[in-house]
Amino acid sequence: MRKIMVLNAKGGAGKSTVATNLAAYYASQGKKVAIADFDPQESSLEWVLERNKNEELQPIHGVASHDQTFRVPRSTEYLIVDVPAAMHGDDLKKLVKRAETIIVPVMPSPIDIRACKHFIEELRSTPTITGKKAKIGVVANRCNGNSNIFLELDEYLEKIKGTKYVTALRDSNNYIRAVAQGMGVHELPGTSNRIDIAEWEPLIEWLDSKRSTP
Repeated sequence: MRKIMVLNAKGGAGKSTVATNLAAYYASQGKKVAIADFDPQESSLEWVLERNKNEELQPIHGVASHDQTFRVPRSTEYLIVDVPAAMHGDDLKKLVKRAETIIVPVMPSPIDIRACKHFIEELRSTPTITGKKAKIGVVANRCNGNSNIFLELDEYLEKIKGTKYVTALRDSNNYIRAVAQGMGVHELPGTSNRIDIAEWEPLIEWLDSKRSTP
């Protein structure tokens, strides 16, 4: 079972958006997918419920994991773990033990950039990372490629040691359209999502390579 964790201690970074779109992509490829939602708000679980109403979409198994204990079907091929904000210290160390690959979405804002610096330092100090038992990928999220703050974020992420700056995802209404229907952007009809799909390609390619696993 491939275990991919999406986390950032800063709220509002788009963790559930990344997690649900990853789950939708792998499900659309015919994989058996589960989402473990650690957030009490259960945004990912609500998305799963909406998705599974549509018989034309590949189903995804969802499980609430607020107490950090959960089980998924033995047939699961991809487990996507959606982690809430404010995860630090021993709770963070305990949680990341479950991951092979960790994806950290970061918003282009001064507050988010500063918070990312501190969080990456803490994350890299956990035994899971120092023991090379998991890899970290960083995704710039909800970006406007022409803005100065995105350029600042882009420059910062390029320089982080011990992580892979994988891709930048634009601020697109397609994500809102998709989540409302229990879909991922890859599954939206028409061609308005072609830019979004292209932005996801580096992340999918990295996840499917040996570089993203210990």
